[in-house]
Amino acid sequence: MNRLLLFSLLFVACQTGTSQQPITSITQKPDSLPVRNVAFDSSSQYIHVFVALCDNDNQGIVPVPKAIGNGQDPDKNLYWGCGNGIRTYFKNSKEWKLVKQYRMDSLRLERLIFRHVQQPYYLVADAYDGRYIRQCTVDFLNSCAGLLKDTAQVKERTLGINGNARLLAYIGHDGLMDFDLQERFVNTDSIRRDAIILACISRDYFSPHLAATRARPLVWTTGLMCPEAYTLHDALSSYIRNEPVENVRSCAAKAYAKYQRCSEKAAKGLLVSGWK
Repeated sequence: MNRLLLFSLLFVACQTGTSQQPITSITQKPDSLPVRNVAFDSSSQYIHVFVALCDNDNQGIVPVPKAIGNGQDPDKNLYWGCGNGIRTYFKNSKEWKLVKQYRMDSLRLERLIFRHVQQPYYLVADAYDGRYIRQCTVDFLNSCAGLLKDTAQVKERTLGINGNARLLAYIGHDGLMDFDLQERFVNTDSIRRDAIILACISRDYFSPHLAATRARPLVWTTGLMCPEAYTLHDALSSYIRNEPVENVRSCAAKAYAKYQRCSEKAAKGLLVSGWK
């Protein structure tokens, strides 16, 4: 698909509340993730990525082409199986090696586990069925607060995920444009995690919820955006090199400018760090 056409579709798709009724009655999955404080391998650092699959039928968006907007089909989904989706882009990266890929359940349709080729980092990415974008958002915020902790297994190694991860990232449509959350995401373990939120106008919509988690926003957005994988990928490259937050944001903006063919100045105006 022509890139400019695709971005136009994405740009329009995020303009919720003006062309469709807001989605406020999405059923929350009863079998949400467990809270587990199982010991995990502390010799590595962990990144957990929550991807709400693009979904024409169950999210408050102007529909994208049917083939890439089916929230129950990760293989073709815009944010997962497409060329710049999380699965495809990271599998093609020279910095990451895929070590495990498997189906989870009816909530999380697929999980990927990558290992960084140089540094002791693991990245776990979950593809949430698009109809459960609310649960994806709640799980992300609970993880930022340390209220939700879990582990994943790779052979004999136990990985720390959810609130056991150092960095949490949310990718997809900003569901908070469509629904309100009544839950409170208050940090209770005094650990400050890092967060990246690549969704439209995420700073405005996520701020009230993220503040109580005490997470540090490394990259989030001031306007409409295309949350494809290159922005996250390059931000993580800087993060893993232990560079300052401004470098992380700058790397994200450079990647966004390159792929979206906009100026770096515009990209830096869109992708910001911190609370102001």
